[in-house]
Amino acid sequence: MFNSLMTEYKTPFGAVAAGEPVHLRVRLPKSDLRAPRLTVFRAGEGTPLCTLECLRSEGGSGCWDYRVIYTPREPGLYFYRFLLSAEGGEIMPLHRHPDGSAGWGDGPLWQLTVFDPAFHTPERFKGRTLYQIFPDRFHKSGEEHPGVPDDRKLHAGWNERPQSVPDPDGVFRCNDYFGGDLKGITEKLDYLAWLGVEALYLNPIFEAHSNHRYNTADYKKIDPMLGTTEDFKTLCEEAHRRGMLVILDGVFNHTGSDSIYFNREGRYGEGGAYRDPESPYHGWYNWRDFSKRDYDSWWGFLTLPNVNERSESYREFICGEDGVLRHWLRLGADGWRLDVVDELPDFFVKEIRAAVKAENPDALLMGEVWEDASRKQSYGEQRQYLMGEELDSVMNYPLRTALLRFLREGNGQALHDSLWSLLENYPWEVTQCLMNGLSGHDIPRAITALGGLPQESHDRDWQREHNILSVGQYYRGRQLLMLGTMMVMCWPGCPAVYYGDEAGLTGYSDPFNRGPFPWGEEDTGLRECFRQMIHLRRAHPALQKGEVIPLSFGQDTAAWLRRDQNETLGFAVNRGYAPWGLPFSPGGTPLYTIGSLEGNTLMGESAVLWRL
Repeated sequence: MFNSLMTEYKTPFGAVAAGEPVHLRVRLPKSDLRAPRLTVFRAGEGTPLCTLECLRSEGGSGCWDYRVIYTPREPGLYFYRFLLSAEGGEIMPLHRHPDGSAGWGDGPLWQLTVFDPAFHTPERFKGRTLYQIFPDRFHKSGEEHPGVPDDRKLHAGWNERPQSVPDPDGVFRCNDYFGGDLKGITEKLDYLAWLGVEALYLNPIFEAHSNHRYNTADYKKIDPMLGTTEDFKTLCEEAHRRGMLVILDGVFNHTGSDSIYFNREGRYGEGGAYRDPESPYHGWYNWRDFSKRDYDSWWGFLTLPNVNERSESYREFICGEDGVLRHWLRLGADGWRLDVVDELPDFFVKEIRAAVKAENPDALLMGEVWEDASRKQSYGEQRQYLMGEELDSVMNYPLRTALLRFLREGNGQALHDSLWSLLENYPWEVTQCLMNGLSGHDIPRAITALGGLPQESHDRDWQREHNILSVGQYYRGRQLLMLGTMMVMCWPGCPAVYYGDEAGLTGYSDPFNRGPFPWGEEDTGLRECFRQMIHLRRAHPALQKGEVIPLSFGQDTAAWLRRDQNETLGFAVNRGYAPWGLPFSPGGTPLYTIGSLEGNTLMGESAVLWRL
C-alpha cells in the first residue's frame, strides 16, 4: 500500500533538501475508493499546509497506483498523511506503523525532515572513530601542577574507587580527584593511535571546582590540576601529528556558582555577579530577586546558576571575535560538543554555529540531545537543530537504547524500526557524523548495562551494593559488549568508545561509571577485540560512509548491508543461542567474526562481517 522506508513508494529516502521534489506512490486495490489526497502539515500546526490530489495509473495485479509529487519550499519539520474517501463520502485516513508501512485509521503521521540545501557537515569527521575521555580519570603524568586549590581531595592510589558517599556534612561535592591531566593524555596518544582512534572528545577541561568540571569557573583557563594552555596546545599538536582531531566540551547554559563570574563562595575576592550588582557579569544571570540573592539555576541546583543568553555581553564573550569558542579553536581544538543544548535557545545556538564556522568551516558542532533530535521539543518549542543553521551532529542516545535493548531482550523488528526511523528522520549529512556510543559519563557502562542487574530507578546506595559484577555477569556483559561494539562499527556515523570500555571497566551511573583507567590491569582480550574492529572499520570505506540496506530481522537476529561504489559488506548478529543460517548470498569472504561461524551458519552470541 505505502511504506516510507521503501524507495518504490517514496523517493528519495529520508530527509530532503528544501526545493527537492518528493515522489510518493500509494497502491490500492481497485474499488470504489476515490483517489487519495496527500495532506502536509508543519510541525506544531493543526491546519494543513497543503493538500494535493494523487493521480491514478495502472498498478497491475488488480491494483491502482496513485502518485503525487510534493516539493517542500523551506527548511523545517513536516508531517504528512493520506486521506481516502469512498463513494458515500466516508473519509478513511492512513497512518504510519513503526516499520514505515501504512495502516487504516487515525494514528501517527509520516515525518519529513527538510534541511537547507547548503547544509554540509565537516567531511573530515564523517565516519571517524571517537574516543571519549573523562580527563581526571584517564592517565596521570606524575607532574606537579602549581595553583591547585587546597580544598580538593586527591586519592592516595590510582586504582581506588571514586567517592560515592556524601561528605560528613551530607553534601555530595564531587571533590575527590585522581589527578589525570592533559600531559597524561598526551603520553597515551601512541596507545590510542595503536587502538585506531581518530578523534578525541574531552569532557570539560576548563577551570572548575568539581571533578566533572561541568560547573565552569573560568572559560579561558585550563583547570590547574589538568595543566596549562601550553599543555593543551601540545596535546592538540601531538594528536594532529597522529591524525587525530580534538573536540572540546562547551558548557554554556550555566556556570558554576564558584566561578570568577558568579563568585557566590567568594573564592575570587569581592567581585562577581552574586556579590556586586555593578559587576560586569551581573547581567549574565537571571535574577528573580537580587536583594534575596534569588536566581534561576539549572534544575534547581544552586551551584549551577543559569546564564541569561539574551545578554549581549555574555554572547559576545562566548561567540565574539575574541570569544571562548574561537579562542580554543585557535589553540588547536577541532570542534565543540554543546552540553544540554536543549536548554540553549535557538538564536544562541545559531550564533555559536556562526562563530565556530567563521573561525574554521571544518570544525564540528555537536549537541547533547537524548531523544530523536530531528523532532525534539523543549520548553514548548520545536527545535531546529538539524535544518542547517545549528548543529552538525548529536550524541546518538536513541541508537544506544535500541542496541542495548536488542542485546538484552531480543526483538529484531523493534531494532529495525528504531534504527530506520533515525535514518529516515536525520539528514544523511548528520547521520555520518553522529556520535554512536554504548557508554558515557552520564550513563552506565555497557558491560554493566548488559551483564548486571537492571539499574532502572535504583539509587546510588543500590548501585554501590551491586556495582561489582560476578564473574558470570562480567563475561555475559563482555560478550554482548563485543557484539554491540561490532554493531556500532558496522553502522553509519562515528563509533564512540568511552575510555576504559575496551579495558573492561564496569559501573552503573555517576560516579561508578567514572572509575580510573586500569593501566596494567586491562582485559587484554577485550582490548584486542576493540582494536581489531576499529582497524577493520578504517580499512573499509563502505563501513565509514557507505549506504545501509536492511536484510533480515528476527527475534534474536539482525542483518544489514553496507555498500559503496567499490564493495558490498554484509553484517549479521545473533544474540540468541540457536544457530542461524545467514541471509547472505553464497560466495564472498568472511572478514571478521565474534563468537563462532560454521560455514554459512552463525552460532549463538556471535556476529560476522562478510565481504559479498
